[in-house]
Amino acid sequence: MTEQIQLVPNNSLITATPEEGRQLAVKMARLIIKVTQPDAEMREKMRPLYAENAGLLIAIGQTVATEFATIAAANNYWK
Repeated sequence: MTEQIQLVPNNSLITATPEEGRQLAVKMARLIIKVTQPDAEMREKMRPLYAENAGLLIAIGQTVATEFATIAAANNYWK
């Protein structure tokens, strides 16, 4: 892959609000998909496969939840 993808946008997990943290978690999860499958055409081709697969959709949710837990810890949301 020739394009360097920044996996932590702005090189920071610090956000102003939990909502911004959740949005960052979604973005980070999407970036992992892009790194794992860098071919945009292939990602588009596979989208219908996971769009109708409950197990794969749950896995996506778990990935976002894991990213958010990391961001929440960095921001001390659980204080």
